[in-house]
Amino acid sequence: MLEQLLWQQDRTYEEIAAEFDRLAGQLNEDATLSPRHLRRLASGERSNTTPVTRRVLQAMFGKPLNVLLQPWEATASSGEHSSSGLVVAKDQSDIDRELIALAAQRAKEFTLAANQGNITTEAMEQVHDDVRRLATEYPQRPLPDLLGDLVQTQELLYKLLENRQRPEQARQLYFLTGVTSGLLAKASHDLADPHAAMAQARTAYLCAENADHNGLRAWIRGLQSLVAYWAGRLHESVKFAQAGSEFAIHAQNTTAVWLPMCEARAWAALGNAEKTRSAIHRANDAWDSVHQDEVDELGGLCTFGPVRQSYFAADAMAWLPAEAQAAQDYAARAVEAYADSSDPEWAFGDQAGSQADLAIARIHLGELEGAEEAVNPILDLEPESRINGIVNSAMRVHKALNGSQLAVPGGELQERIEMFTRTPLKSLPR
Repeated sequence: MLEQLLWQQDRTYEEIAAEFDRLAGQLNEDATLSPRHLRRLASGERSNTTPVTRRVLQAMFGKPLNVLLQPWEATASSGEHSSSGLVVAKDQSDIDRELIALAAQRAKEFTLAANQGNITTEAMEQVHDDVRRLATEYPQRPLPDLLGDLVQTQELLYKLLENRQRPEQARQLYFLTGVTSGLLAKASHDLADPHAAMAQARTAYLCAENADHNGLRAWIRGLQSLVAYWAGRLHESVKFAQAGSEFAIHAQNTTAVWLPMCEARAWAALGNAEKTRSAIHRANDAWDSVHQDEVDELGGLCTFGPVRQSYFAADAMAWLPAEAQAAQDYAARAVEAYADSSDPEWAFGDQAGSQADLAIARIHLGELEGAEEAVNPILDLEPESRINGIVNSAMRVHKALNGSQLAVPGGELQERIEMFTRTPLKSLPR
């Protein structure tokens, strides 16, 4: 229950722990609470503490510690808790939505359980629809909202493949398993676990081989290039992008644009401006022959559009101080496009990345106020949205500022970035 109450508050663990210390002083209680201890209490790792700490926590939340540490399901069965700790009745519309979701889940389970041996057409359509929803929603929703569904969908696909299926059904199941494993590779990366990300990507590539799908092969190589890039393995990132281009030529889907852009970012991070520009030109030329395939039709993370290309170009040019104006132009274009959250291409991670690139470009151009304006929306993101790429993008701003003539006047901004990166998604209790 404590964890749920904390998540409802628009504050970090550090801020709540500081409030605890202030309240203890007001109550004349000799108690302090570290963010780590608070996090361990909320996650259930610790179940006891000193009497004085229990008294201050009860004053903060209006409930004894033994109640705060009860499982949320047990305390929320009759309603939901407000930020003050009071139980409030659910709105009828919320109840209706929950009933509809439960009924839909039960219907899916029945459809899939009815499958004996070869999977039915209806069951295949259901699984395909689930994977498409996950691919579409992945860039637009916090990872904790989707991770459970991703793992369950992958497990379901594994079980279906373990049954004997007709060749065409098996091919389609391998395709969907490859996509789902690719999404889990991205999820592992977002949680700052490149080892797990590459393990999922290798499984995804095996599925692409069994499905004999060039578009999927190319997409998985792009994910591997992305993971290697953010892990700092830049030459490896280039090699994955180049290896995928062979399949993209045959598939002619949007990976034909994405892979050279992945290559451009890695070359830029290596300081090779000439190869960066060459890769961007190849990506631009690839649009002439691109058409959507099965991967692109899933949408979301499975396709690559012009807005995302502008972000990747900005991300590349931001590594090259001499290209600051070009970086600013690309980033401004992407930031403007990502301002519309109703656009199908909208992605909160890429939006934050383009804002960081705009800030870096402005730092290279000597514009501290402009850089702060660009990075402010990132620093307002909730911890659930602070995926690995966003945290690394923020630190790139910090590094650019620290290495510039704006380091001293930009000290406060650097401190704010450091505060932001202390609570990434990977640190939240799971």
